Amino acid sequence: QVQLVASGGGLVQAGGSLTLSCAASGYFTKYAMGWFREAPGKEPEFVAGLNRNEGYIHYLDSVKGRFNMSRDNDKKMVYLQMNNLKPEDSALYFCAVPRVLLPGASFDFRGQGTQVTVSS
Repeated sequence: QVQLVASGGGLVQAGGSLTLSCAASGYFTKYAMGWFREAPGKEPEFVAGLNRNEGYIHYLDSVKGRFNMSRDNDKKMVYLQMNNLKPEDSALYFCAVPRVLLPGASFDFRGQGTQVTVSS
């Protein structure tokens, strides 16, 4: 198992940037990792995911070219650099273990999330 806690969210104007962090404990290096987001009244949405050694990364189409995901296996950390943020990016962001590295993926071990709000 793995335990996950996200941080780094906040309020930012459209066009701004934020970097989210996810601290992990447990068998971190065993798993692919993903970032998901959940807007009010909507189902959680896959945003980005990468495999254990960063050899494969996949992004939601709407964030490609704006978001960059990475991981540090030594520190047991996962990051999501978000640039050129848009109001539609506003959501609760959380890290989890995706079952597949594709949009629409379900997940396991959902961690505590962090709120991102983008004002227009």
